[in-house]
Amino acid sequence: MTDGCSSVPEVRALLRVLAAGRDVLEIGTAFGEGAAAMAETARSVVTVELDPERAAASRLRLAGVTGVELLEGDWREALAGRGPFGLVFADGGLYEWDAILELVEPGGLIVKDDLTPGREIDGDPVREFLLRDPRVTATELAVTPTMNVIVAAKR
Repeated sequence: MTDGCSSVPEVRALLRVLAAGRDVLEIGTAFGEGAAAMAETARSVVTVELDPERAAASRLRLAGVTGVELLEGDWREALAGRGPFGLVFADGGLYEWDAILELVEPGGLIVKDDLTPGREIDGDPVREFLLRDPRVTATELAVTPTMNVIVAAKR
């Protein structure tokens, strides 16, 4: 797990592929590594970080990276009137999955990383929503021996 730090290289590689040609939203910038990776292939990237210190570090990391807009604050407020996005990388904090789903265009993707392999769906709110909600179709993938991701597509 990343413990709130930068995404691991395997996740960044996956994000580069999934972001290709899309307008992307990242919830939880951390230190900007995920946003920088997605910016390599995305049409545009909007990334939101709640923590002021991490946002400051991200500004330095993302300086000169084209196509990235860094917002500081609560994503629910910062994104009012924004979207839809072709890819939403949910990478920080508490999740309001219905609100996130509203930000995804039909056919768009949601990615959630930092999942412990082998956990049951029942009792895990992230897995329950992404793997069982009829508004999405999803799969869980191993990216390292100690981390899984879920990739979900909005129906």
